[in-house]
Amino acid sequence: MSALDRKLLRDLVRLWPQALAIALVMAAGVATLILGVGAHASLSETRAAYYERNRFSDVFASVTRAPERVAARIAEIDGVGAVETRVGKIALLDLPDIPEPASAIFVSLPDLGEQALDLITLRSGRTPLPGATREVVVSEPFAQAHGYEIGSTFSAILNGVKRELTVVGTALSPEFVYALGPWDLMPDDRRFGVVWMSRAALAAAWDLEGAFSDLRVRLLRGASESAVIEEIDRILAPYGGEGAHGRKDQLSHAFLDAELTQLQAMSRILPPIFLVVAAFLVNMTLARLITLEREQIGLLKALGYSNLAVGMHYLKFVAAIALIGAALGSAAGTWLGTSLTRMYGDFFHFPFLIFQMSPSVYLVAIGVTLAAAIVGALKAVTGVVRLAPAVAMTPPAPARYQRTLLDRLHAALRMPQSGVMTVRHLVRYPGRSLGGLVGIALATAILVGSFWSFGSIEFMIDVQFHRSDRQDATITFVGEREASAVQEIARLPGVMAAEPYRAVPVKIRAATIERRVAITGKPDDADLSRVLGSDLSPVRMPETGLALSDQLAAILRVETGDIVEVELMAGDRRTVTMPVAMVVEGYLGLMAYADIATVNRLMREGALVSGVHLSLDETRREDLFGALKAIPAASFVALQRVSLAKFRETLAQNLLMMVSIYAGLAAIIAFGVVYNFARISLSEQGRELASLRVLGFTRAEISWILLSELAILVLLAQPLGWLIGYGFAVAMAAGFESELYRVPLVVNREVFAYASLVVVGAALVSGLIVRRRIDRLDLIAVLKTRE
Repeated sequence: MSALDRKLLRDLVRLWPQALAIALVMAAGVATLILGVGAHASLSETRAAYYERNRFSDVFASVTRAPERVAARIAEIDGVGAVETRVGKIALLDLPDIPEPASAIFVSLPDLGEQALDLITLRSGRTPLPGATREVVVSEPFAQAHGYEIGSTFSAILNGVKRELTVVGTALSPEFVYALGPWDLMPDDRRFGVVWMSRAALAAAWDLEGAFSDLRVRLLRGASESAVIEEIDRILAPYGGEGAHGRKDQLSHAFLDAELTQLQAMSRILPPIFLVVAAFLVNMTLARLITLEREQIGLLKALGYSNLAVGMHYLKFVAAIALIGAALGSAAGTWLGTSLTRMYGDFFHFPFLIFQMSPSVYLVAIGVTLAAAIVGALKAVTGVVRLAPAVAMTPPAPARYQRTLLDRLHAALRMPQSGVMTVRHLVRYPGRSLGGLVGIALATAILVGSFWSFGSIEFMIDVQFHRSDRQDATITFVGEREASAVQEIARLPGVMAAEPYRAVPVKIRAATIERRVAITGKPDDADLSRVLGSDLSPVRMPETGLALSDQLAAILRVETGDIVEVELMAGDRRTVTMPVAMVVEGYLGLMAYADIATVNRLMREGALVSGVHLSLDETRREDLFGALKAIPAASFVALQRVSLAKFRETLAQNLLMMVSIYAGLAAIIAFGVVYNFARISLSEQGRELASLRVLGFTRAEISWILLSELAILVLLAQPLGWLIGYGFAVAMAAGFESELYRVPLVVNREVFAYASLVVVGAALVSGLIVRRRIDRLDLIAVLKTRE
C-alpha cells in the first residue's frame, strides 16, 4: 500500500463522523432512486408477466344480449387473435357476517375446455362442475375478508331470485387486480368481490342461453386497436353494445397504471435533490480539509509527488465516501423497494411478485453518486494542484478585517460581544454561510414536499364527501328503471330523501381528441349529490349543454361555450353536438354532467333512471339494509360512510409509509448539513474559542458563540425551504396526476410547521454532538496551532 493510500485511510478514520454524515446523505439519494425505480420496475415486470401468463385481454366490450354466433364475425376482424364470450353481471349478496348489502360481479367460466382469455389462477379448491348451479369460485381477497373456506356458503340475488351458493375454490384474475364496485373510491373486499360460476348456470339465471353479455378480445402484434374497436362497435350496436374500449380504459389496469406513474414521478424528483446536497457537502468538507492540510500538501509536492498524484489522492477520499454512501443506499433502497413492492403486491392482489432489481439500476445509482461527489470536489481539488510547494507550506493569508456597518450597528444597538462575533463570522464567509443555509433549506423543502399530501387528501375528502357527494347511500339498478322507482325506494324504511341520477356511456370528442366517459344526469335542484363550481359552491345543472370537469375540459382543450361531439354508446348510438355550458371542479375521474331531463331527451327513451342517492335515518339503517337485500332491481349499494372509512384506511397505509421514508431521509440531510457545518466552524474557530476559554469564558458561553451561528442559519433557512418545498409539492402533484384522479395542491400552515420542527430537531441533535466536542477541547493543543 502506498504512503498516500495509508494517509487516505487515516483521514477516513480521523474524519469518520463527517464522512459518515456525507455518506448518509448520498445513501438517501441512492435509496430513493433504487426505491422508486426498483419498485416501479418490479411492479411493471410483475404486471407484464401476470398479463402474459393469464392471457389478459386487449379489448373489452359489454352488450345487453348478443347471440353466440356474433363471436365468429368478431374473430374474422383483421388484427383479432383470440375472442372469448361470457356472461358477466353485478348482483347483490346477502352475507350473514355483515348487516349491510354486499355485491359481487358474477363471471362465467367455460363448461368445456379452459378459458381462452383472462385465465383465473386458482389459489385453492377447484372450478365449478359443468352446469352446477350452486358451485362458485370466489376471489381470494373476498374469501379472506369473510373467512370463507372450501364448503362455505352465502346467498346471492341472481336476476331477482335468491340462491344459496357454495364455495368450491378461490382464485385471482388479471382482470380484477383492483376490484372496485360502482360509486366506490377504494376496493372494499368485505362488500365487493368476484364470483365465477358455470357458464350454463349463469346464462340460465339471466336468460342468456346461447348468448353473451361480455366480450373479450386479444389482438395480434401490430394490430390497430382503434380500428378493431370501431369494427366491434359496429357489429355489437344492434344488440345493445355499450362501446368497446382498450386496456387503458379497463378500470383495474388504469388504477394500477396510475400507481406506477406515481412511483416514476417519485424516482425522478427526489434523488437529484439528495445528490445536489451531497455534492455541496463534499465541496464544503474537502475545501476545509485541504485548508487544514496545506503544509502536508506542500511537503508532498516537495518530496516529488505530482499534481495528478496529489489531486487523485483527494478524489480517492471523495470516491471512498461516495462508495460507502452508495453501498448503504443500495442496501436500504433494496430493502425499502422490496417492502414497498410487497405492499403494492398485497394491495393489488398479484398471485406472485417479480422483484426486478436490475444491475443497471445499481450501476446508474453508483455512477450518479460518484459523479455528484466528484463534481462537488473538483473546485477544491483544482485549488490543491495549483499550489506551489513553497506557497502550500506557508499558512494562508489572514483575513483582512475593517470596520463595517455591523460594527456601527453593534455600537448603536449595544449588542453583546458574543453576538457580534457570531454575526461577523457569518458575514465574513458568505459562501460557506449561504451553502449551509441552502442545504438546510433543502431538508425543509423535502419535508414540505412530503407532508403537503396529508392536507391535500383531507381537502379532497372534504370536497368529495361533505360538499359534493353528501348522500348516505347510492343504489345502482340492474339496467335503467322508470322514474317511479325513485318513489318506491323513497318509501323504504329509514329513507329520508331520494334523488335520482342517470348515467349514459358516451364518447366526447373535440377535434381529434376524444375520451370515453359517462354523462351523469342529475336534477337541476340536486342537493344530495351536487356538482361544484371552481369556487367549490354548488351549481345548478344547465338547461342545455354539458358541464365538464376541469380535467376533462383541459384534455379536450375546450372552454365554456365551445362545441363538442357526443357519440352515444347505448340506445340508437347517435352522434350529436352539444355546447360546453360550464367547466366545474372535479378530482376523481373525467366527469361530464347534464340535467337528467336533457340526458333522457338525448337517449329518446322517456324518463328513466340508473339509480338513486339516499339520505338515511341512522336509527333505521338495519331495517333499510334488510329491505334492500330483497329488491331484485338493485345490483349494488354504495355506502358513503363505509367508502370514506376505506378511503382513509388505504391512504393512511400507503401515505404513512412513504411520508415516513421521506421524513427520515430529510432528517438525514438536515443532520448531515448542520453537523458538517458545525464541525467546520469548530475547526475554523478552534483557536478563538480556546483563547476565550483561557480568558475566562465558560463552556456554555463559547458553545453559544458557535451554536448560535447554526441557530441563525436554521431559522433563516426555513422561509427559503418553505418556498422551495412548495415548488416540490407542485412538481409532485403534477407527477401524481392521472385521468383517474387529481390530488389538489393544498399546502396548509401546519405543513410548514411540521417540516420546520423535524429540521430543527435534527439540528438540535447535531448541535448537541458538536457541543460535546467543544467541552473536550484540548486548550494547549489548539493554542499551539500555527497561524
